[in-house]
Amino acid sequence: MKVEQDERFREQRERFRLRWNCEDCALFDPSLSCAHGFPTHRHRRSRYDDPQADLLFCKDFELA
Repeated sequence: MKVEQDERFREQRERFRLRWNCEDCALFDPSLSCAHGFPTHRHRRSRYDDPQADLLFCKDFELA
């Protein structure tokens, strides 16, 4: 799912400590990758340092 990032989302992300990145997923091993073999470059936390980056949510995200 792709969503445009806005100021309201960025504020709520911090306030509610939202988690949706690979680094927060139980299926992700940083030394290997996603357990399901999905590409991770568009879901990594560092990508969202750019406020213009569209939000992408993985359908298999499992909170660790």
